[in-house]
Amino acid sequence: MRRKVLLIALVVVLAAIGLWFAFTVSVSALDEPGSVETYIATKAKRWIVGRSARSELPPEPSSDDASIAVGRMLFGGLCASCHGFDGRTATALGSWMYPRVPDLGSPEVQEWSDAEFFWIIKHGIRLTGMPGFGNTQSGEEIWHLVHYTRTLGGQPQD
Repeated sequence: MRRKVLLIALVVVLAAIGLWFAFTVSVSALDEPGSVETYIATKAKRWIVGRSARSELPPEPSSDDASIAVGRMLFGGLCASCHGFDGRTATALGSWMYPRVPDLGSPEVQEWSDAEFFWIIKHGIRLTGMPGFGNTQSGEEIWHLVHYTRTLGGQPQD
């Protein structure tokens, strides 16, 4: 009997959350998300990417000036249309995506591990506008993008 009461209470709570979500959360990409939606989406994304990035990665080339230069060139062709050429100032296209295109130099973005960056660039993140480049770029090229993205953590690039 107690188990049945708990199950009913759980269903009622989930239904209430579902109704709250349905009437307070907008699916419009023009509306800014609320704090609860942002918190839940951010925590879920961090957990899923962190778990997924534990898979085996291709060998990482040296993070030297040559790798960063190749990454900068790839970034200009693949990423700048949304993230801006400096990686820190979203373009008009990136400014109106949901979630908004992040400043790649921000502390929140730079706290991703290299493996997580690699995974995000290779696979993308569904329903965010972030495409996956794993079908068009080699593992080495994705590593170059990771190395370049790390340089954005300091002052804005020239």
